[in-house]
Amino acid sequence: MYSLLALLDLLMPKEWTSRRVARAIHYGPHHRQTLDIYAPKGIGLWPVVYFLYGGSWDMGDRRFYGFAGRALAAAGFVVVIADYRLVPEVEYPVFLEDCALGFAWTLSHVAEHGGDPSRVALMGHSAGAYNAAMLLLDPSLLPKVDLADRVGAFVGLSGPYDFYPFDVATTLRTFGAVADPRSTQPVNLVHTGLPPAFLGTGAEDKLVYPRNTVALASNWRRAGAEAVERHYVGVGHAGTLLALGVFTRHRAPVLADIVAFLRAKIGA
Repeated sequence: MYSLLALLDLLMPKEWTSRRVARAIHYGPHHRQTLDIYAPKGIGLWPVVYFLYGGSWDMGDRRFYGFAGRALAAAGFVVVIADYRLVPEVEYPVFLEDCALGFAWTLSHVAEHGGDPSRVALMGHSAGAYNAAMLLLDPSLLPKVDLADRVGAFVGLSGPYDFYPFDVATTLRTFGAVADPRSTQPVNLVHTGLPPAFLGTGAEDKLVYPRNTVALASNWRRAGAEAVERHYVGVGHAGTLLALGVFTRHRAPVLADIVAFLRAKIGA
């Protein structure tokens, strides 16, 4: 899949109103602790999207997601796409700690690249949506470094939020040794004081079933926060991500829905 994603990103027409303003910046000492930054063309202080990609926690590369960064940059956002260490090189929750470290770097340095650190959203697809949700929900991550309150919105696409008991090889390998497995589930960690969320899923997703989105959205609302829920007919697991690209966004209004949500919550 990832070779196809790399080819797609290479062939995807570049959004002419966007640009990559930084490449392979280190937010930590490890070679995987790097990030790229995309921004609108022109001078301004733009709202920020910190984007985490998926890949079952054991694969992925920020360089394959330029099409997503450029799509959001063209809509008026500075987009930070971060790599993080993967299983089996590290175990849970180290990859989440990397994501938190990259977010802390973003808040400290994004103004140098045209981003407004007072207007920031977390976003992810698939395992990346899980990671982004856990940054908000797990008290050992962002709250520990006083950054959770800096998040103005959350966007999760096709995320696994409610998958215990672990019954497939990926989740057994990644989470099976955790002493308290229920603490790994975003649906169990929802609390009050959360930012508004946009939760999108493909109605035909057979890898991460839409019930994950339904469950998290329900708990989000029960905690008193806003949750916009979208189920895209005819779209599978990868489709919610691919719909950000120029070639494929006609298949579902994912990009338009996300942009409208983010503009309403963190500005334009």
